[in-house]
Amino acid sequence: MRRFVLLGGSALLLSGSSALTPAFATTGRVAAPESALSIELAIRNVEASPSTEELPLNKPAAPALPIATPSNAPSLERKVRSVSRGQASWYGPGFYGNRTASGEVLRRGSLTAAHRHLPFGTKVRVTNLHNGRSAVVRINDRGPFHGHRVIDLAHGAASELGVVASGTANVKLEVLQ
Repeated sequence: MRRFVLLGGSALLLSGSSALTPAFATTGRVAAPESALSIELAIRNVEASPSTEELPLNKPAAPALPIATPSNAPSLERKVRSVSRGQASWYGPGFYGNRTASGEVLRRGSLTAAHRHLPFGTKVRVTNLHNGRSAVVRINDRGPFHGHRVIDLAHGAASELGVVASGTANVKLEVLQ
């Protein structure tokens, strides 16, 4: 009794050109009754088209692009108009669904804030001076009207900055253009 085992596999030419078709290799292993092994190997020849012959095979088809741009790239970073420091507080769960001073509805997880005099829509980078975490928020409300606080963060921004547990934090405000 003869056993016949086929092992199939494929090899893809990694030349950087997609015009070449892959070559397929099939190996078969046949065992004779006397336990003698013979191995058959069949490879289909691939002929390249004339247009692919003049392309160099050692260069990639497209230039390599960076996976990510550095965070300190000047073209991506907004210019800072002014910098100030002060104390921030947060508000949220009791005010969800209510309208802010700009007329927007306050939603859970929003990266917005209240400021006494900055125009609505102003982007502000708020940095927690205790832990170094920062977030960019959009001004859409008025306040805070308690003590010497400079900004009142929505719950989403406060949780990104790590202010929720403590209630208040010393922050640096950078008004962005």
